[in-house]
Amino acid sequence: MPYKSIELCAGCGGLALGLEEAGLEHDLLVELKKWPCETLKTNRPQWNIIHDSIENVDYSSFADGSIDLVSGGIPCQSFSYAGKRGGLHDDRGSVFYQFKKCVNTVKPKMFLIENVKGLLTHEKGETFKLIKKELESLGYKVYHKVLNSNEYDVAQKRHRVFIIGIKDCYDIEFEYPKPLENKLVLRDVLQNINTEDKDIGTEYNEKKKKVLELVPPGGCWVNLPVEIQKSYMKKSYFSGGGKRGIARRISWDEPSLTLTTSPQQKQTERCHPDETRPFTVREYARIQSFPDTWKFEGPTTWLYKQIGNAVPVNLAKHVGFQVVKCLDKINEINNE
Repeated sequence: MPYKSIELCAGCGGLALGLEEAGLEHDLLVELKKWPCETLKTNRPQWNIIHDSIENVDYSSFADGSIDLVSGGIPCQSFSYAGKRGGLHDDRGSVFYQFKKCVNTVKPKMFLIENVKGLLTHEKGETFKLIKKELESLGYKVYHKVLNSNEYDVAQKRHRVFIIGIKDCYDIEFEYPKPLENKLVLRDVLQNINTEDKDIGTEYNEKKKKVLELVPPGGCWVNLPVEIQKSYMKKSYFSGGGKRGIARRISWDEPSLTLTTSPQQKQTERCHPDETRPFTVREYARIQSFPDTWKFEGPTTWLYKQIGNAVPVNLAKHVGFQVVKCLDKINEINNE
């Protein structure tokens, strides 16, 4: 019998699909935005999908011990340590508070939160300390680790923190997936895309296109003449850091940098290796390890936004395998 899960802030399904491929069955998915919800319904009409804010959902019908995992890509940064030393009672509107409320109601054997790695250093680490303390107060051992998606069958460098909770009544340690030796590059995933899918996308304006035409595969702003660097980058030219994501053309033989929610986002370009254009929607999806059968709904801007915000499917799957291993051990303990 498959393990049961609830997913909050489900987006367009990257985390949910990866967990499904690892062996979990979703009893409920909640997503506030219209187009990600439509994407979920198109691809998995059998899923129980609620289009609403997670704070408006009544989870009491799942408080019977049947749910094994509560998961979600929860934006925890909105829950700030500064000025909130009274804890979550001073921040009841935060999404994190609602996630905690769901866990406290459902009492799953495990929970999983995915977030940007910057959560760990937000407000000098104090925000994460408080988040961990709040989750531990529910009776869970809490683990966290930053994973690079390129080490888990994804042709993209994307660092995300995965926070895992296991009920502390079980003497079980969570083991994160070990990095794979083979690391995918663009060439591995952008082959044989159907013509009808390849044509869905956007273009650079003429000014940006003329600049990026000067950049070789694997190059960025440093490959431009100095005067064009200054003109294109403006104040960023004089700021610190390597800024190697600016005017960046990805090579076939490297993974993509982290995909953003807009392929034309200023100074975070991810240009195609051969053609001077952004990646198409289907190329975005391939880089995020979505199967070609997964269809995205909405205007083009929302297609990119959904995919750019998603958890890479294969990364979610590898974390899901480890979650299932833990749930197997918990089952063994419960059956002794």
